[in-house]
Amino acid sequence: MTVARNQQICLEETRFYHVVSRCVRRAFLCGEDSLTGKSFEHRRQWLIERIKYVTSLFAIDVCSYAIMLNHFHIVLRVGDSSDWPANRVLMAWQGLCELPLLCERYLKG
Repeated sequence: MTVARNQQICLEETRFYHVVSRCVRRAFLCGEDSLTGKSFEHRRQWLIERIKYVTSLFAIDVCSYAIMLNHFHIVLRVGDSSDWPANRVLMAWQGLCELPLLCERYLKG
């Protein structure tokens, strides 16, 4: 059963969170598949670069991470973004995806 994010995270209690994401059905995230001999090690550097990029956009610090063969762990510290103006929030999201037309117009003034 899924739980809403606002019920999972309480920044008043702690700003540190352990995040895990894993592959399923014998899929490989990194390393070499012993059955096929196919290497997925190139993904490790891609993940490291992506983590650095996303944390540069948002108020998140990476305390520690581990990238395994079929999963990864990240320990994050959530920073304070309560004083961010609306245009700062939009610019952060614009770093990840294309904004809707109304949001682009808002940023342009």
